[in-house]
Amino acid sequence: GKWAAVPPSASRTVAEPVSIVIPAIGVRSGLVHLGITRAGTLQVPANPAVAGWYAASPRPGEPGGAVVAGHIDSLQGPAVFFRLRLLHPGERVYIRRADGTLAVFRVTTVRSYPKSRFPTKAVYGPTPDAQLRLITCSGTFDPATRHYLSNTIAYASLVS
Repeated sequence: GKWAAVPPSASRTVAEPVSIVIPAIGVRSGLVHLGITRAGTLQVPANPAVAGWYAASPRPGEPGGAVVAGHIDSLQGPAVFFRLRLLHPGERVYIRRADGTLAVFRVTTVRSYPKSRFPTKAVYGPTPDAQLRLITCSGTFDPATRHYLSNTIAYASLVS
């Protein structure tokens, strides 16, 4: 019929992510949905033990950079991405999707940035292939603002 030429919507090609496993640093977590705060920054998961997927970013496995964020610690101690900075290029990140399929990513780079120089374009900008960005806080903790002064970001690309 005349609809044959319309490609399927890209956003339907891959199911939503539901969990993340990073064997190299002992991460196993469900994924909550994250949005944007009133201040225009990425929400952080309410539970320090759980990572979150930024629901406006691509689904893991779609072209572009899927964004997953998690806390480094809490008053109770280490949180889900406490050891993110210890990831090395070549290590694997597994994302389980709602339909049971698994997206496998390989870490390419792990970098730390002052929050004032957050690499917005590198994290949120378009990419030709499927990528993953894992984000947590790092660096010095500022007791006055109760925030860390830096972010650690692990970049990974889809293997399968």
